[in-house]
Amino acid sequence: QVQLVESGGGLVQPGGSLRLSCAASGFTFRYYPMNWYRQAPGQEREWVAGVTRDGGVKKYADSVQGRFSISRDNRKNVVYLQMNTLKPEDTAVYYCKPDGIDDWGRGTQVTVSS
Repeated sequence: QVQLVESGGGLVQPGGSLRLSCAASGFTFRYYPMNWYRQAPGQEREWVAGVTRDGGVKKYADSVQGRFSISRDNRKNVVYLQMNTLKPEDTAVYYCKPDGIDDWGRGTQVTVSS
């Protein structure tokens, strides 16, 4: 059974930083590209960042390029999202998801507010 457990969210002031983690199990983690998505209130879920199986290639949505960084640890089955220079518009529930597997975790809430 696929399990995705996101953590690390919270309340942060504009300009601050957070590091999200996603612990994955129930599938062979190192075989799958991993992604982060987010969903703000009243909006559709959107893709934020993705990383290839070996961590060698990373891609980002234009809205987070230069501020967010995705990484993974295939020994620990964890994918990370380092978020810097946070803005109020980054407020959302953040989810991780592997390519090709239609399972979602509960997400972790990120709120950027003064």
